[in-house]
Amino acid sequence: MRPTHPRLVFSILSLLFALGLTACGNKEAEKPASQIAAKVNAGEISVHQINYVLTRTGVGAKTPEMVPKMRREILDKLVDQELAVEQAVEKKLDRSPEVLMAIENARREILARAYIEQITAAMAKPTIEEAKKYYAEHPQLFAERRIYNIHEIVLPAATGVAKELREMLEAGKSMEDIANWLKDKDIKFAGGSATRPAEQIPLELLPKIHPLKVGQSLMLESPQSITLIRLAAAQSVPVVEDAALPRIQQFLGNQRVSEAAKQEFKALKAKAKITYMGEFADTDSSTASQAAPGATAPNIADARPAKSSGDIAVEKGVAGLK
Repeated sequence: MRPTHPRLVFSILSLLFALGLTACGNKEAEKPASQIAAKVNAGEISVHQINYVLTRTGVGAKTPEMVPKMRREILDKLVDQELAVEQAVEKKLDRSPEVLMAIENARREILARAYIEQITAAMAKPTIEEAKKYYAEHPQLFAERRIYNIHEIVLPAATGVAKELREMLEAGKSMEDIANWLKDKDIKFAGGSATRPAEQIPLELLPKIHPLKVGQSLMLESPQSITLIRLAAAQSVPVVEDAALPRIQQFLGNQRVSEAAKQEFKALKAKAKITYMGEFADTDSSTASQAAPGATAPNIADARPAKSSGDIAVEKGVAGLK
């Protein structure tokens, strides 16, 4: 039996706590003994609560042998939650403006998510053929996948030194030499290095990095910044098609749901009367939302590492409890 991911147990408690406060003063009617997993002072923890959290983790479907241990761990954390909730209520934290606002925000988020899930529930799932096509069209993510060690320098575009930087890259100057040159010019910049697999690099940037050989560089320019990237090392770690297809189907499904939600909100906004007030009266939300994604070049060194399967299981399990 594989051990339970340690972060799963830790994360359940913190996120269950917020939900527990929403239930204060709204205890369910007395449950049959078979539905009660534990009694904590005057409170009760039901089997349904345990099953709900377990379902959200997705552990049962993939690793049924872990279910008994996982159920016990979930129960232990629900007991901790109940104890924390009792103390919070005793200290009247459930009446504080911050907690009341958090509860209201959680309620709105859950309702909005439920609506989107309802309108996307009947959408066709991506087929194996669609997944195979995606696999073939993105070799840099799969058949030719690599792990990259990248050195990076980022500076404001307003410095007006793009031409000189490009010439230095073409001349094979090291990143250290370029950094020293910028210091001599009293130009502020940020530098860093990172090791990232292909899937952690922004999709719009990956086709530009993938063809690079070790030691080669590229320069990215945007209205706000200049980014210099040098490939210091690379390791080939391909992903075979059979292993990739389920993940691709999930990705394409999420992408499809996201696009459907985007179109639904667009339609709802077109029919709604929305008036921005006060300091937001002159806000053009559509322009702002469109401009933001492309405002600056992607920063590789600051990219977040991909979550492990255990971390993802945690988030899926507790997301419904927010």
